[in-house]
Amino acid sequence: MKKIILPRRCLFGLAVTLGALALARPSQATAQVSAADFNAVKEMVQKLNDQVQSLTQSNLLVQQLHEQDQQKIKELEAKVDHTQQTADDAEQKSTAAAQAQTLPRTPIDEATVNHNFQILGDAEFQYGNADKQYGSFMLADFAPIFLYRGGDNILFEAGFDFILQNNGGTPGTLTDSHGDTLPTSNSSGYTTTINLSFAQLDYVMNDYLTLCAGNLLLPLGTYSERSAGWLNKFPDSPLARGLVPGTGVGAELRGAVPLGDAGKIFNYSIYGVNGPGSADGTGSASALDIAGGNVGYRSDGVMANLHDNPSGGGRLGVFFPFKPHYDLEMGISGQAGEWDNAGTHLWMAGVLDASLHLGPNIEAKGEYIVSRFGSDDLGMVHQQGWWVQAGYKLAGLNLELPGINNLELLGRYDSLRDGMGMTTRRTSVGCVYYLTGALLLEGDYEFINSTDPTQPATQFILQISYGF
Repeated sequence: MKKIILPRRCLFGLAVTLGALALARPSQATAQVSAADFNAVKEMVQKLNDQVQSLTQSNLLVQQLHEQDQQKIKELEAKVDHTQQTADDAEQKSTAAAQAQTLPRTPIDEATVNHNFQILGDAEFQYGNADKQYGSFMLADFAPIFLYRGGDNILFEAGFDFILQNNGGTPGTLTDSHGDTLPTSNSSGYTTTINLSFAQLDYVMNDYLTLCAGNLLLPLGTYSERSAGWLNKFPDSPLARGLVPGTGVGAELRGAVPLGDAGKIFNYSIYGVNGPGSADGTGSASALDIAGGNVGYRSDGVMANLHDNPSGGGRLGVFFPFKPHYDLEMGISGQAGEWDNAGTHLWMAGVLDASLHLGPNIEAKGEYIVSRFGSDDLGMVHQQGWWVQAGYKLAGLNLELPGINNLELLGRYDSLRDGMGMTTRRTSVGCVYYLTGALLLEGDYEFINSTDPTQPATQFILQISYGF
């Protein structure tokens, strides 16, 4: 049992009281203690008892607080031990990781590497109705893209066009939304054609440089690489894109370099390709084959290139982001080289391109294209064209109406002067309805003003596009 230590003042009071009682005992023989004195002594004893009880309770409370403090100290010591153990484990893991990074990398075994293969692409189905012509379903186009990763640094990509269309029409005058010239003829019935749109092998040399070789998508502007096919929100290509080739067989060095840490990027490319050729081997202006006549062997076994020197070209561009969904890109590109089989005439072209995004709902882009080429019959031929288009997604209006958020309004103006007496200007208005993020219903109405009497004055095109 715990001892209770009384204050010195209480002990002195108790001794005085007991001494008074002892002195009073002899007088009891002669006289009785009065009631008042008895009550006073009783009250004094009661007060002493209360003080003893209060001191006992105070001591118990102090003891409880002391025990609680000891328990908290033990808990804190346990937490400190756990934290120290965690820090030691982390240090050991960091040391092990650093040691592992210093070990030499094992070369990748190309025979056992985990190869990746994907199929992407798009498909389009068109219905058209031109002025003074019968409306019809114009074409069905299936354009798969095969992607293959052969290692850390090796990529391969190839795109095809499977096109079903009527044979009627002027040969070589139609283009699809990919910018490819459709091989038409004047025979009856229909034709299914298969075109190799592009096929290139990419070797990533480092973070800023990639070597490409094959049938390349040429960076003359940005349309061929970023806007053709399903990415093009209009069913057909701008007129001026017929002045420059979309692809070429050769090799290319390309890459991008960051400008600071704000997201600005400088991108570049330089390439050498066979370039345009002559459709009939002559140097006549009408024989210029922009699509690329210098590929592979001729039927008589003669190899391309059919003239002395290949073409060279490149593009320089700058990308400026302001904030998310707000950015501007500008670029300049060009290409020059021989085009006729005799190697006596040059072809050259230059392109200025720009694109602008103002939030997620506003987009504008366009290109200005000029080209020059020499010929036997017309001398130097000067060609030029340009196009600009803009789109606005009605989701930016924040209207709670059915289907309104899936609709985008479009406008485009394009112009072409072929340098041989033909000038065409076209104004197109249209819209895109996004059935899903990949399934698009596109439509446009075109107003055409041309010196070519075979061109219709107006034209309506409806297209269903699916990207996968």
